[in-house]
Amino acid sequence: MTRLAQTEGLTDIQREILSTVRDFVDKEILPVATELEHRDEYPTQIVEGLKELGVFGLMIPEEYGGLGESLLSYALTVEEIARGWMSVSGIINTHFIVAYMLKQHGTQEQKDYFLPKMAAGEIRGAFSMSEPALGSDVSAISSKGVRDGDEYVLNGQKMWLTNGGTSTLVAVLCRTDEGHPEGTAPHKSMTTFLVEKEAGFGEVRPGLTIPGKIDKMGYKGVDTTELIMDGLRIPADRVLGGETGRGFYHMMDGVEVGRVNVAARGCGVAQRAFELGVSYAQQRHTFGKPIAQHQAIQFKLAEMATKVEAAHAMMVNAARKKDSGQRNDLEAGMAKYLASEYCKEVVEDAFRIHGGYGFSKEYEIERLYREAPMLLIGEGTAEIQKMIIGRRLLEEYRIQG
Repeated sequence: MTRLAQTEGLTDIQREILSTVRDFVDKEILPVATELEHRDEYPTQIVEGLKELGVFGLMIPEEYGGLGESLLSYALTVEEIARGWMSVSGIINTHFIVAYMLKQHGTQEQKDYFLPKMAAGEIRGAFSMSEPALGSDVSAISSKGVRDGDEYVLNGQKMWLTNGGTSTLVAVLCRTDEGHPEGTAPHKSMTTFLVEKEAGFGEVRPGLTIPGKIDKMGYKGVDTTELIMDGLRIPADRVLGGETGRGFYHMMDGVEVGRVNVAARGCGVAQRAFELGVSYAQQRHTFGKPIAQHQAIQFKLAEMATKVEAAHAMMVNAARKKDSGQRNDLEAGMAKYLASEYCKEVVEDAFRIHGGYGFSKEYEIERLYREAPMLLIGEGTAEIQKMIIGRRLLEEYRIQG
């Protein structure tokens, strides 16, 4: 283990999990990640290995066949996986958010049916809020669910669905006006539907089409897709929690977990960039000595390491706060914002340390340089985080009288 990004106060089980995952990353992910990423190939073998390790059930309660671990355990696991290849942590993240939403808000029947299969990785989760005409403005969604007897009929188009092709369960946010009078606040007329589907592309069940993969600059290997609903019929018992109008709250609760996840990913990618930078700086010679002995490079390494350490501490704090049952939207927003910004800066400094070789696809830092920007926009842009942080600070520090 390295000196940086250590976490005090972990249990023996947590340490064992992290040691196992780090070993898996070093042996099974790092040697193949860049090659798979350049081919934009789904990491089937890696995913199967993580299933065998029980990672898909990490936060699912033991009564449903999971490991029943905390958000902190999950975040530290994600940090390790993202250090190997950020796309793999994306495959796990959406699965976890859906499992978390089911655990917190699902009916007993929904939990009994879905969670054991999710813990085993038999059912893989994805969640869908965004639409082509909106990004972080969730209250403006136009996809609709209309009651028809014992079913709902869903229509609309969704965008930026991570694991859209490989998932078999998608939590989809739609507007439902049923029981909500004219003038109801938009966020109070939304419902989360649990949509089961076949893995793959094209029409994956009647009325539901996953057109194909979106070609991206980075974050490859994991499939990012659209989702088109045209007369998609969903049984009423697949409304999350059995009650309409609660979807916005379900999704925001899930996104808080997701923001800790994105912070953890930022920490993992930054750690790897630092490792690559500090290693290369000791191997590359200029003016008769390793570039690590030049003060300009030492200053860069000092700044990079400090950012890795600070981001890790904030991420751990946000996870622990949620685990303790406290509201953590402020801390999760701060951690996501800081970790993603610092990740971009650490990756760029490592890229600069590599000089011309950083621009070559032969070197791993080239992949990290294309991956880091996704963290600036995933789970809410940096600007949205600052809005959330600013509003919460004004709540906390409101002047009395």
